[in-house]
Amino acid sequence: MGDLSRPTTESVERSLDSTLDSVDHAEDLAVGLARRAGFDEEDLIKIGLAVRESMVNAVVHGNRYNTNKKVRFSAGMSGNRFTVRVADEGEGFDHANLPDPLKAENLLRTSGRGIFLIRSFMDDFQARHLEPAGTEVTLVKIAVSK
Repeated sequence: MGDLSRPTTESVERSLDSTLDSVDHAEDLAVGLARRAGFDEEDLIKIGLAVRESMVNAVVHGNRYNTNKKVRFSAGMSGNRFTVRVADEGEGFDHANLPDPLKAENLLRTSGRGIFLIRSFMDDFQARHLEPAGTEVTLVKIAVSK
């Protein structure tokens, strides 16, 4: 871990198109911010993958590539907490009752592991329904001195 002795309060906010290019852009923004905050390479990889999975879920499953719908993205470091929020304008989903990707019948599926991976890579994961439509996920990575 880099120098975490000084408080960092840098953040970014974007309204992104529902495209896979936006997935790359959000990942780049988050990893750059986390790098400047002092996260090590292992954590940067985890943050990048978690942001990528969140953005793919928003673009593909939430907004369904709809060019009229946007993905709201924000990332920020405050104290020792790196927080990312991704919000889509889709119909939403029941995040509490997702199939277990480790069950035998799900192992060979081509999708269904994103939230499992996000939860594995980040220290906290929350999802909430938005009104009138959409889902917002919040990802948190805690910076610890090594």
